[in-house]
Amino acid sequence: MPTIAIASPKGGAGKSTTAVILGTELAHAGVPVTMLDCDPNKSLTLWAARGTVPDRIKVLTDITESDIIKTIREHDRDGQIVIVDLEGVASRLMSRAISQADLVITPMRATTLDAMIGARTIALIQEEEEALGRSIPFAIVFTMTKAIRSKQHSGIEASLSDQGVDVIKPELMERAAFSSFFEFGGDLYSMPAQGKIENAQENASAFAKAVFERLVGEGADA
Repeated sequence: MPTIAIASPKGGAGKSTTAVILGTELAHAGVPVTMLDCDPNKSLTLWAARGTVPDRIKVLTDITESDIIKTIREHDRDGQIVIVDLEGVASRLMSRAISQADLVITPMRATTLDAMIGARTIALIQEEEEALGRSIPFAIVFTMTKAIRSKQHSGIEASLSDQGVDVIKPELMERAAFSSFFEFGGDLYSMPAQGKIENAQENASAFAKAVFERLVGEGADA
């Protein structure tokens, strides 16, 4: 099964939240998931320690540049998905993880700064593609978006589309439940109800489905 790298050289873009949403939703759907915590902030490790880790999820921490490729390959087994939560800087560790990815997802807030810095991820991917001689599927997901879309958001999305960049729909909305993962741990079905939890569950499920469809579309073993 495939490896998904959650990558952005900008902190605060929602990488770890995106990783937890995706991992827990895939596990809830019955898919075994190994999550690699490669962020020095150890957000995934904190999430795992806050509550009971959902069934079918394994969290590995203290993954370094020297062992990232070996760790991915050890857990890239039939019937399992590997999700790598990377640090918020452009680094050799990030490049090595991207080299093993079947899909790279870059979470991005709908701001000009995030869009400019997110372009660095595209450059890193292109460097790895050139070195490996293969394409690496890549997609953007907007995070922490509001119900009323700004002109800036619409403009950034239009610009990305014009450049041929894949933008995942649905985007991840700004929801109380999403921001509560690192307070309560668990998943959207076990944590105490936060805000309109049903809307959060629907948003998360649709996002995970959109990601999985991209993996299947790229020929991943479904």
